[in-house]
Amino acid sequence: MLTHTGEKPFTCDSCEYRFRTSSNLKTHMRTHSGEKPHACDICEHRFTTLGYLKIHMRTHTGEKPFACDICEYKFTTSSDLKRHFLTHTGEKPFTCDSCEYRFRTSSNLKVHMRTHTGEKPFACERCEYKCTTSSDLKRHFLTHTGEKPFTCDSCEYRFRTSSNLKVHMRTHTGEKPFACERCEYKCTTSSDLKTHMRTGPLAFGPNGDRYGIKLKIEQEIDGVMKTVGVYDTLNDTLTWLSSDQLTFR
Repeated sequence: MLTHTGEKPFTCDSCEYRFRTSSNLKTHMRTHSGEKPHACDICEHRFTTLGYLKIHMRTHTGEKPFACDICEYKFTTSSDLKRHFLTHTGEKPFTCDSCEYRFRTSSNLKVHMRTHTGEKPFACERCEYKCTTSSDLKRHFLTHTGEKPFTCDSCEYRFRTSSNLKVHMRTHTGEKPFACERCEYKCTTSSDLKTHMRTGPLAFGPNGDRYGIKLKIEQEIDGVMKTVGVYDTLNDTLTWLSSDQLTFR
């Protein structure tokens, strides 16, 4: 009946939370006491509930009982599946009150809010470095240990992060996933594309000199429009070169 009435007669003495059942209150109290009565038989992890232990055990067994209907992804929890499904729908239900950014998860919104508050709750034990996420702290800590756990299968290069390895692998595969909307230029990283967008397409003169092309100055010659000059964004100058003297890339 309490599910219909909405009544929650069991109150936590340490905070304002209220519960429908005494068992739910008992479980909640462990967040205050730190009690974790359910232990993993394989590793040292302990948990407040049997349900959390069951989910943890899937990291050992490899079981992923929650499958996406649209693609081949599988997950260990229903909540992970729900978050993944938003990548198909494009839905971003969590909105920042300070700017226009929207997010798929409340946790991503929470991390984003730190860009407004300046909060950096994760601190390095070896230096004064502080950051907004635990993953950033883990990456930073590798600068102290010198550890590079991600190795390229094609050469001997090692990297601190999987993202750096992913970018490096493109030097082997030739993949260039970032494309300019204004020309045929493609590149391996988003930063290279940003640089390209600032300078424009590249052109090479007769001596191999590079020119960043933001503006082409064209003139009709013998009934054909030809480039007679370019604004060189690399050197911030106006250069008078004909299309016959330039190789555009």
